[in-house]
Amino acid sequence: MSLWHLRKHRLVRHLTGKPWVDAVWEVEFTESIPLDKTIEEELIARQEKSFTALYQCLLANADQYQSAGSDGASQSVWAVLGESGISVKSLVAVLSFFVLAGKSKVASGHQRVNSLCAASVYLLLLRIPGSIGNKVFHEVLLDTCLDLTRHCWPQDSEKKRKKDLKSSQTEGKRSKPQRKDSPQMEMEEEEEEEVEEEVHLSGQDLMRIRDAVALLVQSLLRLLQTFPLKDSPQTMIHCLQIFSNLLYFEPTIGKPVFAAEQDITKLRSIPEMAFYGLQLLCSPKHGDQKESLRRVFHQLLYVILMMKKGNTGKPSLLVPSQTILATRDQAIQFVCHLVDELKELALPFLQILLQHICFQMVEKNEYRSHGAQAVGMLTSQMASEDYACFIKWLCNFSRSSKMVHRLFSVDVVMVLLEQPERRPEECRDPDLVCFLTHRFLIQNLLFARRMDESPTVQGHALNCLAQCLELPSLNATRAIHNLFCATGTQTVLEGEITEGTLSNQHTLKTYRTLPFRTVELSSTDSSGCYAKENLALLLRRVKDSKTNVRKAALQALLGLLKHDVIPMSWENLQTLSERCRDPSVSVKKKALQCVGDLLSVKPECSVVQKAWLQGVVPAVADSETSVQDKALEALDQVLLSRVKPYSAGCHLDAGQRLMWDLLGLLCHECQNLSRYFSKAFTIWSKQNKFTPSFISNLISHTEADHAAGAWLLLSKVVSSSSRLPYGKILDAWDKMVRSKDVNATTCCHILCVMGDIAAHLNEETKERVVADLMSWLKTFTLPLEVISSAVETLYQFGCSEDIKQTQAFLNQRCGELVSACESYLASIILTDNGAQNLDEELMVKHLHTLGVASLQCPAKVNKRTVLLVESVLTTHSEKLAECQTELPASLPLSQFKANWLPTRVRAHGVITLGKLALQNEELAQKYLPVFARELEVGTEVSVRSNVVVIMCDLCVRYTNMVDHYIPNISACLRDKEAVIREQTLIMLTNLLQEEFVKWKGSLFFDFMVALVDPVPAIASLTEYCLLHLLLKKNPEMFSQHFIECIFHFNSYTKHKSYNKFSQSDRERIHFSLKGQQYREKRFQIYCFLLEHFTDAQRFNITNKINQTILACFADEELPLDADGANILSETFNILSLKEFKLQTISSSAGAAAGEEAEEENMATMAKAVLQAAQKKVVSQVRKKAFIENTVPLIISLKNLLEQKRSPVLRDLMGYLQVTMQDYRNEVKEIFSGDEQLAAEMEFALKIAEKERATVEQVDNDSLAGDGKKAQGSAPRSPVRSTALLPFTFATPQPPRPNLQTARLALTDRVRGSRRQDDVQSKSIALEGTVIPKGAASDRAISTPKGVKINLTFDEGLSAILSEQGTSVEGSVLHVRSSEARAPGPRQWNVQSPLRLRKRV
Repeated sequence: MSLWHLRKHRLVRHLTGKPWVDAVWEVEFTESIPLDKTIEEELIARQEKSFTALYQCLLANADQYQSAGSDGASQSVWAVLGESGISVKSLVAVLSFFVLAGKSKVASGHQRVNSLCAASVYLLLLRIPGSIGNKVFHEVLLDTCLDLTRHCWPQDSEKKRKKDLKSSQTEGKRSKPQRKDSPQMEMEEEEEEEVEEEVHLSGQDLMRIRDAVALLVQSLLRLLQTFPLKDSPQTMIHCLQIFSNLLYFEPTIGKPVFAAEQDITKLRSIPEMAFYGLQLLCSPKHGDQKESLRRVFHQLLYVILMMKKGNTGKPSLLVPSQTILATRDQAIQFVCHLVDELKELALPFLQILLQHICFQMVEKNEYRSHGAQAVGMLTSQMASEDYACFIKWLCNFSRSSKMVHRLFSVDVVMVLLEQPERRPEECRDPDLVCFLTHRFLIQNLLFARRMDESPTVQGHALNCLAQCLELPSLNATRAIHNLFCATGTQTVLEGEITEGTLSNQHTLKTYRTLPFRTVELSSTDSSGCYAKENLALLLRRVKDSKTNVRKAALQALLGLLKHDVIPMSWENLQTLSERCRDPSVSVKKKALQCVGDLLSVKPECSVVQKAWLQGVVPAVADSETSVQDKALEALDQVLLSRVKPYSAGCHLDAGQRLMWDLLGLLCHECQNLSRYFSKAFTIWSKQNKFTPSFISNLISHTEADHAAGAWLLLSKVVSSSSRLPYGKILDAWDKMVRSKDVNATTCCHILCVMGDIAAHLNEETKERVVADLMSWLKTFTLPLEVISSAVETLYQFGCSEDIKQTQAFLNQRCGELVSACESYLASIILTDNGAQNLDEELMVKHLHTLGVASLQCPAKVNKRTVLLVESVLTTHSEKLAECQTELPASLPLSQFKANWLPTRVRAHGVITLGKLALQNEELAQKYLPVFARELEVGTEVSVRSNVVVIMCDLCVRYTNMVDHYIPNISACLRDKEAVIREQTLIMLTNLLQEEFVKWKGSLFFDFMVALVDPVPAIASLTEYCLLHLLLKKNPEMFSQHFIECIFHFNSYTKHKSYNKFSQSDRERIHFSLKGQQYREKRFQIYCFLLEHFTDAQRFNITNKINQTILACFADEELPLDADGANILSETFNILSLKEFKLQTISSSAGAAAGEEAEEENMATMAKAVLQAAQKKVVSQVRKKAFIENTVPLIISLKNLLEQKRSPVLRDLMGYLQVTMQDYRNEVKEIFSGDEQLAAEMEFALKIAEKERATVEQVDNDSLAGDGKKAQGSAPRSPVRSTALLPFTFATPQPPRPNLQTARLALTDRVRGSRRQDDVQSKSIALEGTVIPKGAASDRAISTPKGVKINLTFDEGLSAILSEQGTSVEGSVLHVRSSEARAPGPRQWNVQSPLRLRKRV
């Protein structure tokens, strides 16, 4: 009916044979030829009805033909058109007019609908047999019709997606610079071009356009069902791209159904139609199925990666919205459907797809997570043998030189571990069986990344290692047990471990040149690791310099402890608790979380309880408020919230038992945490946490077995509580006084509680308690800490508003104690049988009581008391006789009278004498020389240790008086006893912090010597004190003393300004580092100082060295004798240190070594430009200073050293050679004043360059030869920034200590000299890209030797294989050179003959 209607239409008949039709055909449908206005208006007026009627008629005709199976129906269509006088050319021209009208951005909604309808009619015409014979088919017009799905639908939504993605990448507090070479592609800035604004389309217009697009896609599907594209590969590629774009057209309603045959009319959404279209393109009628599958999988690759791939350039990331994620999931399901349908035909391309998902993955966490899930879903479709091949490839891929590749391999491993383990009998190839196990994934892929060069990969691998223990797979858990179980036997890993590096040529290729080319990966066997070494390595990672590595290592350590993989030893748990004091806030919080999680899992373990306390309680005093809050929250949750009323018959639950166990530890083993614990209660008291009911509940526990913990809490909370049950507390006091077996710590806590409530008691009760205290103290049977607490409580009971009344009370009560102690001391020291009656413990308690009591009543201390205590410190008469010949000028009192008292008594005597001196300046002035001399000649460690403490305490009280004796105290930093050195270091640091002591004399240099203490713990403590406590108060401290360090440590005193401070011979000998035997220690100190210089300090110190050292020797102010030569030689060696270089010049503005370059955002680029400019300016200033200040001195010194034939000349030339590396092209300019020196320097630099090149060449040759050796040595690890060889595939590894050859780390190379071991090398030696004769028959022309290509995708994309061998099917498929690569979609460049005529 419609055909007859069209035949009667006078406008169409009028167009037949007219020039307009010929003009349209002559321009090949590349542009729209305008119609006469009258004809155009009349034609447009009826077009929509005409298209609808015509479409229905053609569709019925085509369906009738399909059902009839003959060409009768088609003949009627073409016959009717001929009989009606309508030529096919005219009809196609009219259709093209409407099609081209809809391409414009300013086309109205009506025009776009008509354009889509016209295109649908054209596709139906093509579907009818005879269309080619009647010249309906035209490639350009067909491409234009297909493109209407993109042109007619408004692109605002796409632009919005790009804008959203750009904003999401730039927003945030810490925007990370993006990688330049990795596949982490950001949305590229498209070239700005002026475009016409699109017209506004109403919602109704959009609905009509959407329906017209669906009609066009249905027409295309009908066309593909019957019309073969075997002879039109470019059209097939174009259809493929159109369907790929349509996958994002709209959300799919419900779950899509994939089937080989579907009713097109029942497809509900355009994406479903697109998937069906992709499936139709895989039909044999459209060409080689392998080629079709390759192209389909290639397009779906970017859908799975959530990227958009244009015709050229890199793919761009799509915002992972709900629609994008749904499309990605559908694409994965569609790939699985194709694999199920086509079986063996699709499996090779599934391997390629998986490889390229891995290879083109970006670094963003969200994309990696979805990508790994996609790999897991796709591998589930593979048979075990194919799965094993992929795992083998993945093992090599995990050693790629690109960080993102190694990072993604860890994600993939975690997804694969969640799948059921494959059974070995499912794999027919015995060589691949080992790749099926979860053990291989954990030990060879995941655990191998623990030593990755990138901290990001290290941290991610360790995090995942901890997650593996949570997996339901028993074999996964067993594999981790094998790695860390300290059985003493070596863990031998199954399977082949491969290693290599991907060449820069591959990693730097663009997406136009790199895609899917086969890259063969080399492989080497690797030995296992010992469990102890693995654990030791993990513990080292907990202290790594990178924050994320430390956090991940803590998580891994927590997992191993929770699942009993490693023992609950204090060494392992201490590592967790120590990280609660990490410099990084995030690590501290992570450590607090870890110890909390471990305590919740192992609440009964006492070692875990102790570790929790050691980690959480000190965090209360942290400088970071958020860490404080987290620690307080943990303490509140575990301790305070668990306090409930006590009942003798009530059973304690697990939480209560844990609380009382922790409090018990605080009372005994962890008493050192008391100060931090008190701070927590100070904070809580301000928050009114301690209610009367809480106090009552606590007091109810004072009679239980865990009473010690209850008294500990009471001692902390009583002072901040106003309403207390005093009766119960007094009853407990009375019970304690009567008891003969009370723990000392509990006694202290009870005394503290009594002191806090003293002000609330009546006078009668106070007198009773004071009487109890005095009787208790006069027994002298109390422990020392209880005596101190009792005296403090006594003071609190006597304290009143009237100071005189308070002092009278103390003089009376404490005076009685002083008198009692004095009487006892006299009975022992002044009687003949005192030695027989001596009770050491009782003597110590009397001395201690005397000391603490005397502080409360100094007026009651008389001269006799002082003399008695002084007598405690005298030595034996035999020792006096030994030193009669040469007595020191200032003799300690202990040398004038014999003494038979034990060392412990004398040590307490020192403390008591110091307390007496604190209250009496005359005594302090008298005994300071005694104490100082005791430090020099004393032999008893405890006595000298207490003397250090007393002298430092006296320094706080009598600063000016003690200042003279600071050298005596600092001399203890070189004491032979480590405990005294540590004690002195801590005490002096405290005094320096509070500025009671200044950096005068040799004190700074004494601290420097402590840096090289033979005990590493003391050296580390010294470094901490200097950097974190003292340098912050005086940032110029290091630079001010640096030059003097050179003279002082070499004991050089001939300089007029330096090393002139007074120093005793004993001190000079003890702190001397002079001589070759101490050279390493001296330079260790120099390097430490220089490392913490600023660039300004480095620059200034260089000038000062020129003026104060080099100039003095050049002017012969300092003699060039043996000592002078040593100073000059050491100076040149110091100037040659790498720490002396300005960091602005030596630091690189680029990416970190070992990491591939990253794509920089605008902020990073601006920073790099600023750094480059700063580097240039600083370099010019440094060069100018070197020429003006240093070069003249160097020339003078060189002439002088040559005259004297001094060996220092060699050090001078070595310094110049190091310095001139930065000015190698300006030698003649710099040394223009000495041509001979310039020539010598040029020659030395050339020789050094040749030697360096020779060493590098030898290394490269050695590495290249590894592939040819059957039992070769393990390859050396290169410098991080240096690639090994082109076209190899391995992960650059960080420097590590040399381990024994039998204990090499898993899959990682060991730095150091090459050693013979049992590792078989299978790496490929690539000697260049020149093709030997006959090689072209075996491999692609552009492929390097040793690399195989197999099963290429379209556009030069191929598989990335891990196994060297022959290609599938015996030959390389579809390999093209760069010139003959398959082109993308056609860019039509057809010129109209009419235009040519006009030009003529």
